[in-house]
Amino acid sequence: MPERDSTRCGQPFLDQAKLHPNTLRSRFKRAEFGMSNKGRSQVTLRRGLIIATGAAMVVGTTSIETSAAPGQTSPPQSTTAQVVVGSAITLTGLPASFALSGNPGDTVATTTPVTMTVLTNNFEGYTVSVSPQTATLNPPAPTNTDTIPISSLQVRPTGSGAFTPLAFGTPVVVESHASPSAELGDSVSHDYQITIPFVRPDTYSAVLDYVATTL
Repeated sequence: MPERDSTRCGQPFLDQAKLHPNTLRSRFKRAEFGMSNKGRSQVTLRRGLIIATGAAMVVGTTSIETSAAPGQTSPPQSTTAQVVVGSAITLTGLPASFALSGNPGDTVATTTPVTMTVLTNNFEGYTVSVSPQTATLNPPAPTNTDTIPISSLQVRPTGSGAFTPLAFGTPVVVESHASPSAELGDSVSHDYQITIPFVRPDTYSAVLDYVATTL
């Protein structure tokens, strides 16, 4: 086995031994600083890995929490639906006119009843009244001065009861019902009668107003 050259092996230590003490202390400090920096770098690296891992966990958790599952519902709240139904009444289908024909002294009645339809949802019922706009039935031409008193014209519900004379300024109640009409309305009809007075031949007329009223 060859002998080691003690001169070569020991030379670095001899060289360092020859260095000034201050130089040796400076080199030792640099070595310690290098080791310290390396340690701090490793600690910093480990801390970075921990922070990055924690951030990833936070991001993952936030993503899960903000992802709503299908079928989630809110707490219920209630409202009340209210349908307010009022009382209504209509009278429709009244003919524009009707006629009674005869000679003086004759008592004549309508050949076709005067009909109308009353529709109401009022459960107390309704009445139907008629009122003349004038006190007389008048001829169309002013040259004829004859008139017929409105009281000569009488009315009743079709087929029943006594006739009632019409009165100017006072509605005559012809129908009275203590219940609502049918859903499509009640058919109401009236008969008229008159005893023709001694007047000139002509057509004498008066406007009659019909009104249906809830009870």
